Amino acid sequence: MAIRVYIPTPYRNLTGNLSKVEAKGDDLVGLIEDLEVRFPGIKAKIVNEQGEIHRHLNIYVNEVSVEDLNGKWTTLKDGDEITLIPAIAGGALTFTEEQIKRYSRHIILPEVGGKGQRKLLSSSALIIGAGGLGSPSALYLAAAGVGRIGIVDFDAVDLSNLQRQILHDNDDVGRPKVLSARERLTDINPDVEVIPIEAQLSSENALKIISQYDIVVNGCDNFPTRYLTNDACVFLNKPMVDGSILRFEAMVTAFIPGKGCYRCLYPAPPPPGVVPSCAEAGVFGALCGVIGSLQAVEAIKILLGTGESLAGRLIFFDALTMEFRQVRIRRDPECPVCGDNPTIKELIDYHEFCGVPAAARLS
Repeated sequence: MAIRVYIPTPYRNLTGNLSKVEAKGDDLVGLIEDLEVRFPGIKAKIVNEQGEIHRHLNIYVNEVSVEDLNGKWTTLKDGDEITLIPAIAGGALTFTEEQIKRYSRHIILPEVGGKGQRKLLSSSALIIGAGGLGSPSALYLAAAGVGRIGIVDFDAVDLSNLQRQILHDNDDVGRPKVLSARERLTDINPDVEVIPIEAQLSSENALKIISQYDIVVNGCDNFPTRYLTNDACVFLNKPMVDGSILRFEAMVTAFIPGKGCYRCLYPAPPPPGVVPSCAEAGVFGALCGVIGSLQAVEAIKILLGTGESLAGRLIFFDALTMEFRQVRIRRDPECPVCGDNPTIKELIDYHEFCGVPAAARLS
């Protein structure tokens, strides 16, 4: 068994366009010499004339930077995996050394790579609600390097939120959630521009807000906002990742333009009072982490254009039995919003549509 070496795209002209090669060596210096024998010219790409590793290149042994090991004298053994990650320029966006380290675990994934990471840094996502679902979604989108994240929420942090809304902590009680969220996400990744939108999403502002983002992650907790967000996304041809939770159960899916929408799944909301809110029925805190993380996974995949999205499928999760169930969902050609002959062509009064009493419309 030899040592496997991942060759980045800029060096593959030296390896016959191979992305992975095998080599031998007791340490990194020996490995580089073996590579040079087989692929002349590659040594100069890795080390300078003094034999030191180029500063624009990071080298990982089994996903650990050699800077944290023994540098070029790091001991190697059969079965080790070596990854070379140089700084790569792409358009106007070039990785800094700090970004190469920060996103290294993404960059070494063939499905992401440097091109995909640059795409994420150039992308934007709007999160509806800085609560139970929006919290884990936002944390992972920021950590992944989604360049611009908008967060819509008009509420303030309450002590009862902290059981599941992990964007916030005790010191944030009483503060607007969007400000607490911006502070937390910026601490996680200063590359990300976080835009707090302290407002209630409405028919008057939804199109303007949503139009500025590439994808919407819906973590709202009421039906009027859910239908409003869906319709606005359909009108703007924006993909939406939708999640919902209650007690120990949750659902998550994705709606891609042209492949159905939330109204195809649920043409009408339940009558008022039939489905209790989380405040009335409770919610298992850790369940939010599961579903919010799945929403982040879906959003990142869609932004990257990789893998198979949840469009056309719905995942149902029961935390008590620890069962995931998947069902097929379809676009309804008779859907009043995204169907073949839509009858709803502009945003409506969604509180009236959902039968919400006027006295309860600010909740």
